[in-house]
Amino acid sequence: MEQSATAPDFPRARTCPYQPPAGHEALAERGPLSRVTLYDGREVWLVTGHAEGRALLTDQRLSSDRQNPAFPVFAARAEGQGEAPLPLIGYDDPEHARQRRMLIPSFGLKRIAAMRPQIQRIADELIDAMLAGGPEAELVSAYALPLPSMVICSLLGVPYEEHELFESLSRALLLSETGAQARGIRQEFEDYLDGLIARKEAAPGEGLLDELIADRLMEGQLDRRDLVMTAMVTLVAGHETTANMISLGMYTLHEHPDQLAALRADPALMPGAVEELLRYLSIADVMVRVATADIEVAGQTVRAGDGVILGASLINRDAGVYERPGVLDVRRSARHHVAFGFGIHQCLGQNLARAELEIAFTTLLTRIPTLRIAVARDELLIKPATTLQGLFTLPVAW
Repeated sequence: MEQSATAPDFPRARTCPYQPPAGHEALAERGPLSRVTLYDGREVWLVTGHAEGRALLTDQRLSSDRQNPAFPVFAARAEGQGEAPLPLIGYDDPEHARQRRMLIPSFGLKRIAAMRPQIQRIADELIDAMLAGGPEAELVSAYALPLPSMVICSLLGVPYEEHELFESLSRALLLSETGAQARGIRQEFEDYLDGLIARKEAAPGEGLLDELIADRLMEGQLDRRDLVMTAMVTLVAGHETTANMISLGMYTLHEHPDQLAALRADPALMPGAVEELLRYLSIADVMVRVATADIEVAGQTVRAGDGVILGASLINRDAGVYERPGVLDVRRSARHHVAFGFGIHQCLGQNLARAELEIAFTTLLTRIPTLRIAVARDELLIKPATTLQGLFTLPVAW
């Protein structure tokens, strides 16, 4: 139920996997900045304008500091999030910059380019297994999830044979319904990663975690809990987001057969198509901030202490920037989208995500050209609006 006509509830559940929830477009029509009501009754600003969103994401007066008591709680699972904020996500500069510098070399273009043959090999092996067990499969568990999971495990040095444990913890954490539940799951995750780090201390291996242990932890530049939390953020973000994009992206392409046909006819369109799918789907739909000083935006005044929600799916469909923004067009130049955020908190793993998506889509379309969706839309289970957008399962056949 809406709190008021001037500050309607936000967010609302999606009824279509790839379209913004009903009522969200009406929020954008109010202007680039309007008031909405969160689950706990708090009114915050919702940013839907592209120019305004990018400007605010680079404004140092807008903070990601979860320890600020005025920081808005977007979903019940985030209650108490300021007690132990996650690295990168929950900090501002200069601490955020210090944390980011440790990880940048592992996610640079050169490092990711060198990983492409490995990503391709993983994609091919997964499709080999699908074809051997065909002519039908569940795409999330057979392909969309294991591909990025294997890749991030290799990069970090996490044993993939333990994937069922960390994948289940990741899923439970992102779908937890209360703050207490989230804290319990997070503690279990921390215990697992602390144990993994201990094993690596006793028997070093190869991977980013091993490098951080040797170069930072042993040298006293990073404490153990920070390393554990950094590992958690990197591991969860490194497979959950891309897994959702692969499955939801394939479903969306099949719902737009003309665009699917264009990609089959010209695989060179794939890099641009990935950018368009990122814009169109905006699976990480919500970026949460708090103002630390008054900010004038689009004729409105965001006061110090006000909560601010940046709605990526609406920012990425700003008709002033993208012609026919509600239309999927794999030939579109979709540059300047905010699917990876913008500013200092722009996604550290975006180069890896792009490589994985390009390879995942191209390989699937090439190796299984007759792939089709084997379930009706009304049978799909869509993830809730308060977490990463995506599908729980996606049955396919060929």
